[in-house]
Amino acid sequence: MKCAHYFWFAPQDGDVMKKMELASKRCQQTLRDLEGLLQHLEVMFSLTQVPRVLFLLGGTIMSPKELYELNLEGVCEGSAEESLQTASCVRKLFHSLFVADVFSELKALPATDTVVMLQGRRDCGVDWFWPKLNYKVPTRGKKLTVNLSCGGEKHLSASSAQHVASTWEDYVWFQAPVMLKGFQE
Repeated sequence: MKCAHYFWFAPQDGDVMKKMELASKRCQQTLRDLEGLLQHLEVMFSLTQVPRVLFLLGGTIMSPKELYELNLEGVCEGSAEESLQTASCVRKLFHSLFVADVFSELKALPATDTVVMLQGRRDCGVDWFWPKLNYKVPTRGKKLTVNLSCGGEKHLSASSAQHVASTWEDYVWFQAPVMLKGFQE
């Protein structure tokens, strides 16, 4: 069954129209920034393995109000049989989030800016992201970590665990040079 909706807007005065136009411009700018960021993230993922991604909301990169970490260290690289299956991954991710009830404690933030940080190989050749060689993940503020991994059980020997640890030492944090600006209508 199709449903049609019709809306009628009363003529607005000049100030209201200017505010609506400004809100529309801010929204369009945010969408352009987000699209550019996503394109550069795709390039970064093609240049290097990305073990961790941070979304920092409000405050500064050293002391955000909220921090969301996507931990990809356990994700397998290789053929489709060995790597994450999209449908299964999404289903498990949402199941884990809702079972853990992580969203019940979160409060709605006012319009705030978002910074994206990610780890990549020091020598990956990326030029759009800014390297932050001495960056440490903040411990202040509200933090939520989502760990993604392949479903299979893997047993690491002591030597392979050492190799993985030394591999991560070659990784540094990179900051997206664009800040996603929060806005309110």
